[in-house]
Amino acid sequence: MSDAEPPRPIDPAAVTAGIERTNELLQRVLAKVSTTPSIHAVFADAGYVYAAMGRLAAGTEDRRAFDLDAEGLIDAFIDKARTIFPDSRLLRVYWYDGARRRLHTTEQQRIAELPDVKVRLGNLNANNQQKGVDSLIRTDLETLARHRAISDAVLIGGDEDLVSAVEAAQSYGARVHLWGIEATGGRNQADPLLWEVDSQRTFDLDFCKPYVTRRSAGYEPFPDTGGEGAPAPGREDVRFVGARVASRWLGERGRDTLAELLPGHPYLPGSTDQELLNEAEGLLQHSLRGHADLRRALRDGFWDHLQAQLL
Repeated sequence: MSDAEPPRPIDPAAVTAGIERTNELLQRVLAKVSTTPSIHAVFADAGYVYAAMGRLAAGTEDRRAFDLDAEGLIDAFIDKARTIFPDSRLLRVYWYDGARRRLHTTEQQRIAELPDVKVRLGNLNANNQQKGVDSLIRTDLETLARHRAISDAVLIGGDEDLVSAVEAAQSYGARVHLWGIEATGGRNQADPLLWEVDSQRTFDLDFCKPYVTRRSAGYEPFPDTGGEGAPAPGREDVRFVGARVASRWLGERGRDTLAELLPGHPYLPGSTDQELLNEAEGLLQHSLRGHADLRRALRDGFWDHLQAQLL
């Protein structure tokens, strides 16, 4: 005969109580998750952006042959991400570029001054090739995903070496969305990278053209000096011009049309921002490209007038 004790009878009340405690815990977890805002970040390989947009819109990859309105382009990327992730908050834009001895160029300094933008520099060798940029992207992607700092990552690049960065981020639950620039022939993004990401998006020539200006000898539409020896306009002058443009647009385009911009404050859609910039430069007879502080003043004046009239 066995000395084993007979099994104890199951207590239905205890089982029910255990299930209720488990359900309560799950409900708390779900409630916490539902109230945690989604966060996205943009990781842009500037070397890829310059080369691909230059080839598409200016016919060359040589940075010396064209100007890229990086500020306007970054704003357009932010605006596009906001429309794709409407319930998500932007962490920041990471702008990866190369520089000799990792010392910021004047252009990179201007980009670094932009709100919500972090410039990360790799080395630039004697052949003007970037070194170390891919590892910077991987480190940032993996770190942010591991700490649950982002739920979605927008990656703008094309190098196959970025596959490991995508895999690292995805292993921690982040979704990676690959954005690219239309190629003039074939592809400018590696197939393994395209296969690995969660979604893909390509920007065409119409999107890129407003941000690329081909340089030609002896010609510059709006010289940075606004004329030989002329000083740059003051912030209040630029702010006034922003309000002036907003006032004219209200009369021409109507309140309903411009009211659609309000939910995007403080950002403007890329095409609208370019129109504002072009019109302001015409009124000021001075280039605001490369002057991040003045372009912010321009937008401030535009928004101030718009909100005063529409809110």
